Amino acid sequence: MRRTPFFWYLFPSFLVVAVIACAVIIAYTTHAAKSFHLESTREELKAAAILFAARASSLVDTPARNGLDSLSKSLGRSTGTRFTVILPDGTVLADSHEEPQSMDNHADRPEIMIAMSSDTGMATRFSATLKRQLMYVAIPAVHHDSVVAAIRASVPLVSVTEAFETVSIRFLLAGLVVAMAAVLISIALSRRLCRPLEDLKRGAERFAQGDLSARLPIPQYLETAELASAMNGMAAQLDERISTITKQRNEQDAILSSMIEGVVAVDQHESIIMMNAAAGTMLDTSADDVRGKLIQEGVRNTDLQRFIRATLERREPSEQEIQSWVAGNEERTLRVNGTALKDADGSITGAVIVLHDVSHLKKLENIRRDFVANVSHELRTPLTSIKGFVETLLDGAMDHPEERERFLSIIANHVNRLNTIIEDLMTLSRLEKEAGQEAEMAETGLDAITKDAMEVCDAKARERGIALAIEGSSGIVAWLNASLVEQAVINLIDNAVKYSSPNTTVRVRCERDSREIRISVQDEGPGISPEHLPRLFERFYRIDKARSRKLGGTGLGLSIVKHIMVAHRGSVTVDSAPENGSTFTLHIPVRFSAEAQA
Repeated sequence: MRRTPFFWYLFPSFLVVAVIACAVIIAYTTHAAKSFHLESTREELKAAAILFAARASSLVDTPARNGLDSLSKSLGRSTGTRFTVILPDGTVLADSHEEPQSMDNHADRPEIMIAMSSDTGMATRFSATLKRQLMYVAIPAVHHDSVVAAIRASVPLVSVTEAFETVSIRFLLAGLVVAMAAVLISIALSRRLCRPLEDLKRGAERFAQGDLSARLPIPQYLETAELASAMNGMAAQLDERISTITKQRNEQDAILSSMIEGVVAVDQHESIIMMNAAAGTMLDTSADDVRGKLIQEGVRNTDLQRFIRATLERREPSEQEIQSWVAGNEERTLRVNGTALKDADGSITGAVIVLHDVSHLKKLENIRRDFVANVSHELRTPLTSIKGFVETLLDGAMDHPEERERFLSIIANHVNRLNTIIEDLMTLSRLEKEAGQEAEMAETGLDAITKDAMEVCDAKARERGIALAIEGSSGIVAWLNASLVEQAVINLIDNAVKYSSPNTTVRVRCERDSREIRISVQDEGPGISPEHLPRLFERFYRIDKARSRKLGGTGLGLSIVKHIMVAHRGSVTVDSAPENGSTFTLHIPVRFSAEAQA
């Protein structure tokens, strides 16, 4: 429905009141003027009749009365008033406009009858003689205390009407001027009254647009002043409350954004109300784009959809583990906790879902399980062999020197293997324990580290017919833990020697740039298939388990290398392909070396 401005309520009201007032005033003044004009005309006629009677009274009863007719005509011409002299019997004795002999008897005329009774008679009627409307005033002509005639003065009403019309036109023009002034005054007054309301409207529009810092001017009128003050107070309170809500929302958004847990809120219709960035990452979707969508549209995970539906129906907190796939087809395990949202009446209005990415925990659990199984297997195999050979010796093999020596040699090899495994486990345990602590650092030349490492591995390399070579003279000096880095280099060279073919070369190279120090060990062995590379540095992980045990490997060497690099805030990488050899590289950040020196 179309709304009418308040101005168009006020202005017509003021205008109607003003016009009615003007009309009443004009009507009243016109009526008063008409009455006044008629009364003035009557008084003028009466005065004229009295003056005429003063001259005519003494002539009525004398022979000179015949001269009254000429007197009346003379006065009639000079004054424009009709004078008539009527005898008591109604006979017209003289008339200023007609011949008396041709006129009717006037004894029945109302004004004549009144005048004959010694009073002033007045009448307004159509004159049959003059064929027009006339106003009559008749007075008695008294001579010697007796009424001898009636003197009547009359004028046509047309002259009175013309004069009245002139006055009426003037009044009407004055009324129009007053009406125009009333219109202008009504417009001005209406605008003056509406201006504070328009200011209030503009202020309310600014409030509606969010500009709550604006303040309305206080009008001079009490009612609008109170309204403006109330609206200013309301705006101040709204501004404060919105600021508080905005602050709380920002804090909530900051908290939700910084949470590593994913949070998803849905309403009772399963439409997404809110999703934080962590949840978007876990569910491989955009947290901002899914807001307002159904969970089936925003999240392509049927397990989560069923869990949310069950949470809305169950009313009780629930927990479940689901699988999620993210970019690259990476599988994640999510522990999902759901709680229904209820209003004051206990009706369910939605649900809040909290997602915990337990993929790492699951992975650690699998690693722990594999580690226990691998340790058990690695220890059980030599122990079983030792136990078997000891039992064989106890059963009589001690009496056969050749068998005894062979069995004892085998037992010694297994004991050495157990000792190696235990030492590697202790080294790995120590590195993991000290992972959060600063390692003891010293300024060390990399040439010394690589030379010592090659001396340790030289005998085994010669035994397998493998040459060890240092390419170039690095002259690089860095702050690091020499014994740990040397152990890492030894493990890499030892692995290269174990898996390289005879008559090949293992090369060690040291490099440095503005970002890092690199120590690389390159062999000419069989290489490593791509599927093994991601798990290569896990404990007890072997590509060829049978060959690894045969060569004396424990499956812990590369894991130890990895933890040594972690202690130096660095990393270890491998570049390998089947039949093309492998290159293992230790990366130590220059920044870490500089910080250690400082």
